[in-house]
Amino acid sequence: MRLRKIKYGKIAVVIFLTVLIWVWADLALDEILPDRPATIVVDESANPKLWVSFSQALSADIKITLSGPHAAIADVSRKLRKGGGIEFNFDAAQEKMDKPGDHSLSLLAFLQKDKETKRLGLKIEFCEPEILDVNVVELVEKSLTVECFNEDGIPLEVKSIEPKKVDMFVPEDRRTARVQLTRRECEQARLLAVVKTPYVVLAAGQIREAATAVKIKMPPEEDRLSDYTITKTTLSVALSPTLLGEYSVEVTNLPQLLSPIAIRATPEAKRTYELQPLPLMTLYIFDVDAKKGAEEQRKAVVYNFPPEFVRKDEIKLKNPQQSAEAKFKLIPLSSAEAPAGGVD
Repeated sequence: MRLRKIKYGKIAVVIFLTVLIWVWADLALDEILPDRPATIVVDESANPKLWVSFSQALSADIKITLSGPHAAIADVSRKLRKGGGIEFNFDAAQEKMDKPGDHSLSLLAFLQKDKETKRLGLKIEFCEPEILDVNVVELVEKSLTVECFNEDGIPLEVKSIEPKKVDMFVPEDRRTARVQLTRRECEQARLLAVVKTPYVVLAAGQIREAATAVKIKMPPEEDRLSDYTITKTTLSVALSPTLLGEYSVEVTNLPQLLSPIAIRATPEAKRTYELQPLPLMTLYIFDVDAKKGAEEQRKAVVYNFPPEFVRKDEIKLKNPQQSAEAKFKLIPLSSAEAPAGGVD
């Protein structure tokens, strides 16, 4: 009896093809990627005459469940791990929701039409929420006066804004557009015009910019500030909490400290400084000051200029190098004496 020769080459090919078929079959099976974050964003460029929002927000965070081939699911997973996001654009006109009023968007049906998702071979199986509220407001073209503000939202007095008005599509009730200058830009605008783009605030964190930029010039420093003398001066002494009840403060040159204060300020800043409930000056005493015992000490007082006007550089000492200097002694209190709360 003859033994048949085993053909190992054919066996290897069969094994290889079998493995290949199983691998292909495995890859062909759809995988599920559940509850992944995504964002749907309003396409503002679609129609500048409309303000489209999701409850007055330009985007909405959603969750989606994806299915698709292993390779496509793996690519999405890698993108999400690297901090990338899944984003969908919403065009109200394409969804036939471009009429003013409130609309309800069936989110799953909208997402399943996404061309990019289909191109990647992915399918959106579920989403949360199921419905998104879409708000559409018709905007009207108006000529708006441009106003200038600082970073704190306080109006700034400007030398000029050119042009003074800009045409924009805005809600009917808007009358002005605004520009915002940083402190550095304010200083630059005293020398050369600063170019800024006006905008209107539609909702919190949501603005609409004008198509036209404006040039802003600020008045020179000397045009804004005038010399004033504050004659009715007040002083308070602020003790460190650990020194309260341990020491009293004797200011030895109080008449000199309460002499008139020479400042440079805008009229509003000067008036606010004079009428504020705080004392005009404060002498701060810290723990380290007590280490010098009962000897007379010297320390510059702090001028309690209103912070909002300091930020705008609208109030300061006429001579910043000559702030008032207090002379004082710390007097130890006996345990029977009441705590000293300060000196006004």
